[in-house]
Amino acid sequence: MSNYKNQTEALNAHKDSFSKKADKTTKKVYSEGLNAVTKSGVLQAAKKIGDIAPEFSLKNAVGEIVTLKQFLEKGPVVLVWYRGGWCPYCNINLQYLQQELPNFKAEGANLLALTPELPDASISASEKHSLKFEVLSDVGNKVAKNYGVVFKLTNDVANIYNTKFDLTAYNGDSSNELPLAATYIINKKGVIEHAFLSADYRERAEPSDITTFLKKM
Repeated sequence: MSNYKNQTEALNAHKDSFSKKADKTTKKVYSEGLNAVTKSGVLQAAKKIGDIAPEFSLKNAVGEIVTLKQFLEKGPVVLVWYRGGWCPYCNINLQYLQQELPNFKAEGANLLALTPELPDASISASEKHSLKFEVLSDVGNKVAKNYGVVFKLTNDVANIYNTKFDLTAYNGDSSNELPLAATYIINKKGVIEHAFLSADYRERAEPSDITTFLKKM
């Protein structure tokens, strides 16, 4: 991580590395998959700035029930979705978020990360990165659907994911649905004040930009 000046640089380096190693068929399948996400209408359906953030109650890595409301009582919430511990772009994102976390806290904000992975899978990811924020299992993407950020993988992408690392086992279902790598900043009243939404899972909100926004709130 220290080789890169920010998250965007680290993500781009991984993207370049993948591009050099991957075969043409895989690259074509992934490219078509990204186009399918754009065409699915998920970006239009997703919650936007000014919308009320749907309340939720989910289990954290140690099985405790966590609600959005209990965190909003303390201050703003940075709400992030990640696809799973199997996704290298998500792991880069989580590491940079953790690095920036003291700056979020300095602005009175808390960070919540949601994943469709089963709790057992999210525990290992949490332990692996020694994360200092809540990782919540949104099994079946129930909360993600309330936020409108869920899409279905193309059959070709799903086949690659299930062959390479068994997505179905990670998520505990065969829906082949995933959330966008979305980031929301929610104020204490439960209103979304900032939204980062992209059809491309390789693009993430830059954590330092989140801090900049929190300072303006």
